[in-house]
Amino acid sequence: MDQRDFLLQIVWKNSKPHLCKTYEGHARDMDKKIVIISVTSRNNLVLAEKIAELFNLENEIITLEDYNLPLYDRKVILRDSSEINGLCNKIISADGFVFCGPEYNGGSAPILTNAITWISVSTNHWRDAFSDKKALVATHSGGGGNSFLSTFKQQLEFMGVTVYPKSIKVNKREDFDANLSKNIIQKFEKLF
Repeated sequence: MDQRDFLLQIVWKNSKPHLCKTYEGHARDMDKKIVIISVTSRNNLVLAEKIAELFNLENEIITLEDYNLPLYDRKVILRDSSEINGLCNKIISADGFVFCGPEYNGGSAPILTNAITWISVSTNHWRDAFSDKKALVATHSGGGGNSFLSTFKQQLEFMGVTVYPKSIKVNKREDFDANLSKNIIQKFEKLF
């Protein structure tokens, strides 16, 4: 049994009884679930919590800092793969994502890049966990955050994700706007 089959068995065992849709031959729950991924456990986690409250769809917040993933190197062999298996299970079983991350040096935070790399090498095909899913990108950044938003959207699209064109942005000059964010989320939910 390969890694992907093992992960899909986990998804199958944890599924609710009213299964009807199939994804590459495997049953999926009818209800749509959004995984809100906070890259950090401070400002972006606060942003993730505010966003979660605005959703009508079922959602779950995870924080990448809660996963103890070593820096990816193709020579690294995980003695205990429970961390990456748990993260992959959440990503594979999600219908869509909201990524809340800061801008680091004009791009993504290293922990986000590392997590995506581990996920992509832990499936049979590197796009398996992301392909044909939908995402919204948000940021709480010390700077403007625009570089993270544009570069990360491009990366997600490369992995097969349909990325909603509008973003939620909080920084030193822009506070969280609940009304604008609710409007963006309502339109994002129509994609499901």
